[in-house]
Amino acid sequence: MMKKIMKHPYSQFILLGLVLLTLPYLAEAGAIRNSTVTVIGTTIIYTIAALGLNVLLGFSGLISLGTAGFMGLAAYISAYVTETMALPFELAVLAAIVIPTLLGILVGILSLKFEGIYLGIATLVVAEIFREIFINVTSFTGGATGALAGRPELFGTFRLDRIQTYYLIVVVMVLIFILIHNLTKGHLGRALNAMRGSEAAAQAMGVNIFKYRLIAFGIATVLASVSGVLYVHYVGLSYPTTWNLMLSLDFLAIIVVGGFRSIFGTFIGSFIIFAMSELFLKPIPALANITPLVKGILIIIFILYYPNGLANIKHQVSHWLARRKGKRDAFGQTKTEKKNLTRAEVRENDTV
Repeated sequence: MMKKIMKHPYSQFILLGLVLLTLPYLAEAGAIRNSTVTVIGTTIIYTIAALGLNVLLGFSGLISLGTAGFMGLAAYISAYVTETMALPFELAVLAAIVIPTLLGILVGILSLKFEGIYLGIATLVVAEIFREIFINVTSFTGGATGALAGRPELFGTFRLDRIQTYYLIVVVMVLIFILIHNLTKGHLGRALNAMRGSEAAAQAMGVNIFKYRLIAFGIATVLASVSGVLYVHYVGLSYPTTWNLMLSLDFLAIIVVGGFRSIFGTFIGSFIIFAMSELFLKPIPALANITPLVKGILIIIFILYYPNGLANIKHQVSHWLARRKGKRDAFGQTKTEKKNLTRAEVRENDTV
């Protein structure tokens, strides 16, 4: 019974969340460093943003290079509402999600005019416009000095500290995992997959391309906005140089390495692309400057040899072991199975 429960995605998401919640206790016990907890918290934030891109690209087949721009916009809006306007954190979250999402849906409307790489270029242009705004509109963003933001203050009375903010990030991640799992396993997921395969065929089957493009861009922008809000209140500041093309490419690398259409794969890819470099490469001066090179090599390796990402390696390994154990051919049949099949065909022909 327990084994059956643990196979359910909800149980797996909650178990992952519980494991992540133990990290601050390990840091207090001296088993890991406090900086490691901060890196993992930031990795979770990037996982949320990359999951939105995975919905857009993995399920819908629509490319976007503007994730970092929308994430940065949400971060600046939340910082401005809470610090400059001195309004409640909940209102800041609402504004930081609604405004970028409306802009993301507008990009979705414009995306009907673009396909493939041209859509990627169009979203990149939008992100670059945002970045110029972040640099030049100093009254809103603070310019090159960046914008400061405090820890979340819930309901105007309870201000979270660093560890409690980390707990909030983990809880939000688990809830988003459950929500995206429900959405992609239902009618929405089937419609997006049909659209990814062939928009003409999907339209012939009754899929409203315009509607589902807007939904895909809306989901991606909402998740990017949520991650932007969490980032600015967890890290405490937002610089214009943070929200650049390299970050958007990192999100793309996350889903390539982790696996398209995989929630757990997105988390694994985020851990490898971001956490591994922060924990193991950047602390070593000789390796700090080759981090982009390592990421590029990983993308090439996975595109060539593991196009389905790390999330599907388990299935590939189990299939390979089954072939080795039973000496199966490329169609998954053993010699005995093929021999029995041949005999059955002979008997069928004799009967005829």
